[in-house]
Amino acid sequence: MGYERIEQQINTGGIVMLDGGTGTELERRGVVMNPQAWCGPATLENAVLLEEIHRDYISAGADIITANTFASSRLMLEAAGFADQFEEINKIAVESALRARDASGRSNLLVAGSLSHMCPHSGDRDKSDLAHPVSPSEMAEAFGEMASFLCAQGCDLILLEMMYYPERMQSIFEAAVQTGLPVWAGFSARRNEAGQIVSHASDSDIPFEEVVQVLDRFDVAAAGIMHTSCDVISDALNILRNIYDGPLTAYPDSGYFTMPNWQFEKVIEPKELRRFANQWITEGVQVLGGCCGLSPEHIAALKPLKERD
Repeated sequence: MGYERIEQQINTGGIVMLDGGTGTELERRGVVMNPQAWCGPATLENAVLLEEIHRDYISAGADIITANTFASSRLMLEAAGFADQFEEINKIAVESALRARDASGRSNLLVAGSLSHMCPHSGDRDKSDLAHPVSPSEMAEAFGEMASFLCAQGCDLILLEMMYYPERMQSIFEAAVQTGLPVWAGFSARRNEAGQIVSHASDSDIPFEEVVQVLDRFDVAAAGIMHTSCDVISDALNILRNIYDGPLTAYPDSGYFTMPNWQFEKVIEPKELRRFANQWITEGVQVLGGCCGLSPEHIAALKPLKERD
């Protein structure tokens, strides 16, 4: 019932609010990140803090909160020595979000399961994120397991986050769609030295047009740009709109990542984020939020954009 309400809100031209960063918010509040699996293993010892973060985003105005599952596929956890705790870690992550929803009294608030194609990291932000070769079959198995688990634990939708490697997308989109849950696809981009919009991947200048071509093969309920600098999102949306005519999402990052830590340097001010978001709304965006580096304060700054509808 909850998703139908969000769908109706979008179909009638309304604005929907996502939350902000979850993993980076754990770190901002003092949690140590794992050198191999970033925020994934942090769930184990921080269920109470995770619930607090979700509650803070709900209080800030979020209609959708995101479970801390971005970096907790079996691929990531195995590299960090936590493979045998895959179910425990991800169960805690989803349950923390569900408890926050229950505590809010907002039964129509949605819990999204974050699903990424992140693989064990090399530790070098200027190269591919692969620390060792991972076969397509290994990826497909891990993505399928993760998507099925998120569905079974009670997530209302799947957020495909930080989609930017075309060679990994077929299997992860298949895994998400096969759950039967609504799927929202979030693509990540950057501007290269020539000023072109390309994949977020720093090891090659894959044209962004190639990244979003996956949408020709899969039917998703919404798609947009996330974990991308605010000043790149409008140009990336222009490219996305050439092949996708469904609801659009925008949730940027701010700062930068040096594995395993987010660098909270020059994070955008909430009022400045709202200025960008106003522009994205004029460009057709109906789902707003934040990604890494952005906090409940940023989501609260976006809330008036929804309330004016």
